[in-house]
Amino acid sequence: MAENLDVNAKWDACLDLTVRRFVYSSLAGAFSGLLFFRTPVTRWASVAFGAGVGIGSAYTECSRIFYGSPTKLASPKPSNAPAQET
Repeated sequence: MAENLDVNAKWDACLDLTVRRFVYSSLAGAFSGLLFFRTPVTRWASVAFGAGVGIGSAYTECSRIFYGSPTKLASPKPSNAPAQET
């Protein structure tokens, strides 16, 4: 039963995080579009870009919430062979 509550809490946190980041990033895109661009197409593109950044960052954070921090990639091992000079 406690596991079910934990999953529900994680979903609530992720939905809250996603909505907030989507709205804030879209507003930042709209503001920057009004500030920097003249045509409506580029203004809407900046809003869409901001929304995409917000959704992407929320997805990354939610995957960290559900699955923990990602494991580090193994660093390449140095070879024992001597360097060849040409």
